[in-house]
Amino acid sequence: MLEFDLKALCEQAGVSLYDDELVSENGRKIYRVYITKKGGVSLEECAKLSEILSPILDVKPPCAGEYSLEVSSPGLERRLVKPQHFELSVGERAVFVMSDKSKIVGEILGISKAQSKLNADEEDATSISVRDENGEQKELNLSEIKKAKTFVNALFKVLLRANLTRQ
Repeated sequence: MLEFDLKALCEQAGVSLYDDELVSENGRKIYRVYITKKGGVSLEECAKLSEILSPILDVKPPCAGEYSLEVSSPGLERRLVKPQHFELSVGERAVFVMSDKSKIVGEILGISKAQSKLNADEEDATSISVRDENGEQKELNLSEIKKAKTFVNALFKVLLRANLTRQ
């Protein structure tokens, strides 16, 4: 299935496509669709998209053989790969592992694309603006980021768990 089709189906369900992946866990194939929405994604919205996708995937499966479909939000702590992932994470804290194996922790301030002045046909260079733990602003070239993931600090996790158990 083309990502373009998947994006349109997500919009039909009132959500945005964050990412999709096909993984194998314990010998099972799982096709995961991650969705987002301003204010968060509800269980009902995940179920609605699953109901929309199921009959289509019966005809156009994402892989050969049996698989399971999972629809969910990418979560509070999620991997960042595509420029869109970084755009959706502005204001959040993330850890970056660079291609030189250095590690940078900081808040994502923004994303920018710089057109090459040497060759107009050359791909745009994407950089991520980050304020590190020392308060310094850094520009990270997307092509030099080996891994990136948002994270929630431990105090926030404790407060979130306490709030959820009170409900």
